[in-house]
Amino acid sequence: MVRTLLRLILLFVIVIAAAAFFLGWWGGDHARPTDHPIGTAGQVDSSKAQQVGAELGAKTAEAANKAGEVLSDGALTAKIKSKMALDDTVRARSIDVSTTDHIVELSGTVRSQGEHDRAVQLAKETAGVTRVIDHLTVVR
Repeated sequence: MVRTLLRLILLFVIVIAAAAFFLGWWGGDHARPTDHPIGTAGQVDSSKAQQVGAELGAKTAEAANKAGEVLSDGALTAKIKSKMALDDTVRARSIDVSTTDHIVELSGTVRSQGEHDRAVQLAKETAGVTRVIDHLTVVR
């Protein structure tokens, strides 16, 4: 009995709310103003629109190039680290590789001059690297 009464009250509230919404929507002029048409009013300056479009295109291209550089720097770092990990003469865990604008910086410690030379060689021969900065120290 109580459930039925609660369902009726809930149904009554929903019907009243729906009626108030739709009557308010259709009943008043304030709900849909008709004195202001939707869209643009007046003249559109096409040369200004072209200029703004060109500026937006240039900024988009610049952002895309910057994102590509960041991605390629990360890819270069990953390539060099994987080359070092696969090389038996280089202990890759002790060498830090960082790349900025295609310039690779190597830091850390190596066990011998041969390991040092091989690590620098692997970085230099990686496609896309413009310069290698060597901060490796040989620990004996």
